[in-house]
Amino acid sequence: MREPAFIIVWFHYCVAQCDLTRIMFYLLCCRFLQTLIHLLKGNIGTGLLGLPLAVRNAGLVLGPLSLFAMGIIAVHCMNLLVICSHHLSVKLNKPFLDYGDAVQYGMENVSWLRRHSIWGRRIVNVFLIITQLGFCCVYFVFLSDNIKQVVEASNGTTMNCHNNQTAITVPSFDSRLYMLCFLPAVILLVFTRNLKYLAPLSLVANLAMCTSLVLIYFFCFTNIPNRISLPKVGHAKDYPLFFGTAIFAFEGIGVVLPLENKMQKPQSFNMVLYLGMGIVTFLYISLGTIGYITFGEAIGGSITLNLPNCWMYQIVKLLYCFGIYITFALQFYVPAEILIPPVVSRVSERWKLPVDLLIRAALVVFTCVLAILIPQLDLVISLVGSISSSFLALIFPPLLQILTYHNEGLSPWVIVKNTLISVIGFIGFITGTYISITEIIKRNGRHDNLDVTFFQVQ
Repeated sequence: MREPAFIIVWFHYCVAQCDLTRIMFYLLCCRFLQTLIHLLKGNIGTGLLGLPLAVRNAGLVLGPLSLFAMGIIAVHCMNLLVICSHHLSVKLNKPFLDYGDAVQYGMENVSWLRRHSIWGRRIVNVFLIITQLGFCCVYFVFLSDNIKQVVEASNGTTMNCHNNQTAITVPSFDSRLYMLCFLPAVILLVFTRNLKYLAPLSLVANLAMCTSLVLIYFFCFTNIPNRISLPKVGHAKDYPLFFGTAIFAFEGIGVVLPLENKMQKPQSFNMVLYLGMGIVTFLYISLGTIGYITFGEAIGGSITLNLPNCWMYQIVKLLYCFGIYITFALQFYVPAEILIPPVVSRVSERWKLPVDLLIRAALVVFTCVLAILIPQLDLVISLVGSISSSFLALIFPPLLQILTYHNEGLSPWVIVKNTLISVIGFIGFITGTYISITEIIKRNGRHDNLDVTFFQVQ
């Protein structure tokens, strides 16, 4: 990652003055900033854009309060994961443990689980695969919904962003056909096996998404209605949908251990974690709340679908779509690294590359097929969050601490607290998955066209 120009100039000045103290401070700042930006990038994606709908499901007051509480719990669980991984790596004299390693070696601390400890790693890997491929499914739906909206409104798009002059759109293909159109481009993207070749595009994608978010905030703040009459608390039956979307948004627990390991001073990672997740939680609460206030009950599965059809906000949608398209390769990297090497190692050298590419293409086709089967963006996000993110972010870390310190006199209050967090996560998993699947069946049962309904601020 490239540092700001003033930091580079200051670094060269320190070198010229042979100021070793300042040089070390510069290096630490660069690593700190890099880790912070990677942590922010790992938690800010399509989940952020779906939070206004999540707040609608929970209520104008209960939603932000629940997001704040979930943010505290999620950060606490991330910290537990880091603490347990560090404790086990020191105990086993290993330089680094990933999520699966930590769970496996944590289970080895318990005598009756020791024989089955390898299943700890396997279960974590399964949920990592489900989570990352679930993100990819969401990306297909997000891309198709937003590009479809841009295409249908293209003939009537104006430069006037204050009045909606493009309420009537020209119908085009079904959103599922757009997914099929994206399929070849996505397959070519994931054929890039080394992510360093995507680094320049990733930087551009990050800038595009940041620009889009700034403009989305600008529109929301400048279009707040004078009178706000929205329910403070939502319906109880919709709260599990809020849970699934919210826990989906806190999607960065998989990057916590790799980032902590790459820091020159891992003991300073707590500062990065608390600062980064504080920023993330603020963005979640603010955009979720202000987005719901601006669009009210008409809020869509992604706030981008509610933006007016003027050229500026059409460009916002295209910029965010570009960012999501590039991010697809980054999210796809994790399941590819877990699934492909064991298969490739069993074939001859001649067939390694063809088999590698074939598996990558098959996985992308699989995610596209799932997206086509469930093309409702809000329900896909809630379902993925409820099924997999709840385990990785809420259920496993507290249980891992109990396993790690099993024989080291863990406080009964800590055990009660960790058990309570895991139970909350499990209840969210059960109810969120059930409600999401029920809603999917209900919408399909009504023979819904599954096209995106375009809601605009009048």
